[in-house]
Amino acid sequence: MATKKIHDFTPDKNFTKLLHGYSGNVVNGVGENQNRRPSMVWWAPDPASAPFGEAQKWFYSREQPDEEMLELRKARHEVVAQPTPEVADEKKFREPHDWTAELQQFITSGDCEMTGVTPLDPDWVFDHEASALPNIVMLGVQHDYDELKHVPAIKGGKDVTRQYLRAAAAAKKVAAWLREQGYQADAVTGPMTGKILMIPPAIACGFGELGKHGSIINQEFGSAFRLSAVLTDAPFASTPPREFGIDDFCSRCRVCENACPPDAIAPEKQLVRGVDKWYVDFDRCIPYFAETSGCAICIAVCPWSLPTVGLSLAAKLKRRAQRLASDAANKNTETPLSNQ
Repeated sequence: MATKKIHDFTPDKNFTKLLHGYSGNVVNGVGENQNRRPSMVWWAPDPASAPFGEAQKWFYSREQPDEEMLELRKARHEVVAQPTPEVADEKKFREPHDWTAELQQFITSGDCEMTGVTPLDPDWVFDHEASALPNIVMLGVQHDYDELKHVPAIKGGKDVTRQYLRAAAAAKKVAAWLREQGYQADAVTGPMTGKILMIPPAIACGFGELGKHGSIINQEFGSAFRLSAVLTDAPFASTPPREFGIDDFCSRCRVCENACPPDAIAPEKQLVRGVDKWYVDFDRCIPYFAETSGCAICIAVCPWSLPTVGLSLAAKLKRRAQRLASDAANKNTETPLSNQ
């Protein structure tokens, strides 16, 4: 499944000098053997207060959005700024599994394509933030692959913004619904989430597994989707994680690794804050990301992101795992020949 590497990239010195030695890999905890809460790495809501603020502003200055992109961004900002209703005085009662089943209404209405719930792990909350709400509802919105495949060109970038807009609107709608039911609910939207990591809870609630490119791989949508979330005290039942062989697949696939212009995707897992995981080198990735006003190449080229392909790949991985398990079982039950 290996492909030949076809890209080269030299970082713009005007950008790298603005980093002033800042290393996102250090902030992320690459090589650290102890678990700890994450620190803000990029997308600071207030660049003036961030150590990488000048570089982030350079990133903004490189953008050349057209009218459609400007309208999409304006719409997203308006959605994010929308106030949520006050929490109703009377709590509505439902069994936990019924609460979780009620989330289907937001898929049926087209607000999102995926929902899931998991208890909030404090280690998912950034070290400068806090949340007393015990549960997190995750929402996923699918990309239009015919648009996304054009990244990093602006046509693909528009679909990224379009899906962040949908994700934000979905989170606001779910939060409003929960508040009307009498429960605390705070919408968390990307890309400037500011409060929590998005990928770990999405994996925990069954959206998929972490891929080599640092994003989730899902059976139905590949990596071509975006996330938002709602923190809440509503008594949801958790949805279980799903595994379907991504570690084995990614260890043998090099498509995203070879397609990455700055060579930021490693062939093997790395230790990050005490966890051995797939990790994208921030210090290699961010100069390209900044210069092209966003990227998402690794998501677009992932074989799982091709429409209708994921379920077929998952079925093949399942058959392979069953075959390997059967071979191992047969090997273990073989009776050695007696000495003659």
